[in-house]
Amino acid sequence: AAVDQLTRCASVDLAPKGIRVNAVNPGVVITDLQKRGGMSDEAYEKFIDRSIKVTHPLAASLGRCCTPEEVGELCCFLVSAKASFITGECIAIDGSRQNLGAR
Repeated sequence: AAVDQLTRCASVDLAPKGIRVNAVNPGVVITDLQKRGGMSDEAYEKFIDRSIKVTHPLAASLGRCCTPEEVGELCCFLVSAKASFITGECIAIDGSRQNLGAR
């Protein structure tokens, strides 16, 4: 929440200088991060399985979690001219995980 608010405040402060500020908030992304942090292969597989079946609603229909390439594509879009009027946004790329609390 703090980084999201910092993003919004910085976008207002920096807009007069033509600087856009946005945040990308990913959910579970398939990487080696957890394994490098000490998670076993078995625990990682359970973590991914739970993410697909329980915590990331879109992942269930796709049968997978987000990929680094998908996060990268969002970032590339945000720095492109196509997003020239987008600033102060906190964009979740989490398969609707953040919305589970709304139910």
